[in-house]
Amino acid sequence: MGHTEADLVQLLHTGPFHLALRTALAVRGLSLQRVQHHLAHRGVKVGVTSLSYWQQGARRPQRPESLKAVRALEEVLQLPGDSLLRLLREDASGRAEVERPAARSYRSLLEASGVVEQLLAELECPADGGLHTVGHQERVRIGAGRELLGRDSQQVVRAHRDGVDRYLAIHRGDPGCDPSRVEVRATENCRTGRVRRHAETGVCVAELLFDTRLRAGDTYLFSYGFEDGTGGPSREYVRGFGFAGGQYVLQVRFDETALPVRCRRFAQASTGAPRGGRAELTLSGRNRAVHVVEQGVRPGILGIEWDWS
Repeated sequence: MGHTEADLVQLLHTGPFHLALRTALAVRGLSLQRVQHHLAHRGVKVGVTSLSYWQQGARRPQRPESLKAVRALEEVLQLPGDSLLRLLREDASGRAEVERPAARSYRSLLEASGVVEQLLAELECPADGGLHTVGHQERVRIGAGRELLGRDSQQVVRAHRDGVDRYLAIHRGDPGCDPSRVEVRATENCRTGRVRRHAETGVCVAELLFDTRLRAGDTYLFSYGFEDGTGGPSREYVRGFGFAGGQYVLQVRFDETALPVRCRRFAQASTGAPRGGRAELTLSGRNRAVHVVEQGVRPGILGIEWDWS
């Protein structure tokens, strides 16, 4: 049964927000892609996935840029000013939904994987970038508020084709991360090029431009980092490997005022696969850090998880 203008008027008075939005889309006969197009013409960027979640009630727009998009939606859908925003305020008083899931669910991991592929395609990156990793040392810093403050990487790569002159670094923050506030640092033998961010999944992809163009067989050492600190409590750090590589060293250092009670390494064959290879890690009281060393990484996932209580 189709929705009518009368249905829309009623829902704009009674809510909830997601039903009013869904009905407005139906009555105006606009697809999410068309709505996204109209919003872009107004200088508002919002993903089709976000619009879909909003009209399903899976998430509620809360951040300032999301509320700006809702105000623009009222114009695009020819609705009275403040009508959708008012419903959002009323919904918020009785519901505790947030725009982002509280934990990294399997679905959220799949969404992030799809977003990474999309952002890499925008940056015209081939599947492996023409590089193999010879060695990678990564240092992760967890703050006094249990948040991921940032991470620093030193990487050695080998080119397996001529003309390679860049590397694409991927950062995904914890739930609540605002990638627009994540800072990219190119610290040694590289400089920051284009950066792409995706608010809904907390993904940031940064292009690191080398100081030279490599030939097949050449090795290159470079360092970079991401300053974050925008997400909620961190409970794990995960590194995915699409290809086999050399040595990988991961260290996680905690603030002395916020130490976990237990730390473990783990491995996964793929996203959603059961976690195996678990081993307890001893937190050094002096260094406040744990680490893992993988001599020859294989495709899959490696990480460290920890418990706060």
